[in-house]
Amino acid sequence: MKAYDQQDRLLVAVDCIIFGFEAGKLNLLLIRRDFTPRRGEWSLMGGFLRADESLDEAAARVLTELTGLQDVYLEQFRAFGEVDRDEAERTVSVGYYALVEQEKVDRQLSPDYAAHWVPVDEIPSLVFDHRAMVDAALRRLRHRATHEPVGFELLPDKFTISQLQSLYEGIFGTIIDAGNFRRRLRKMDYLERLAEKDTSGSRKGAWYYHFVSERYAAAKSEGVDFLLKP
Repeated sequence: MKAYDQQDRLLVAVDCIIFGFEAGKLNLLLIRRDFTPRRGEWSLMGGFLRADESLDEAAARVLTELTGLQDVYLEQFRAFGEVDRDEAERTVSVGYYALVEQEKVDRQLSPDYAAHWVPVDEIPSLVFDHRAMVDAALRRLRHRATHEPVGFELLPDKFTISQLQSLYEGIFGTIIDAGNFRRRLRKMDYLERLAEKDTSGSRKGAWYYHFVSERYAAAKSEGVDFLLKP
């Protein structure tokens, strides 16, 4: 115990990089900071670790406080511990990124934080090292989306192939060849076409699809790799 007594004390925080997707854009959820320092500036949603919770529990709590959502995709990706990263007090922050269905968030977004969605290619100036957190989260998301079907977490239960392509273009920030993209998708038998069309864009309409997680789990257990990249 004496060894512990002689050590410095510092704060541990979690910060959530919350991604959503709407109208062909990958978006980031930001809040206006309501306390000093940097009051009124744009910030990620975060909070301090409590003595009775794990890091994962703290991140889930922070996410629920803002969005009301539970059981969403939430992944720890990196710790940020530069000595002067928080000008108020020495704080180490553990970064998590969340993938949410934006429409669900909008229906129950807390009014307490002046939260606002911004496209990832139009991010304003952020407090402290939060922009570095966002950039690191995007790199992690792009890597994960190439090798795992995490992108479907950003979509509703049913979606068109065009919507799926727009999502991946938003994640990777580049245009994807439609023919090559569809050829890759045809190899994925865990994408199930539904007996329903989206007719909002044309009279002919586009078939809706559904991601069948059980089929993907079975394919993965058999060594079938997921690979979807621009």
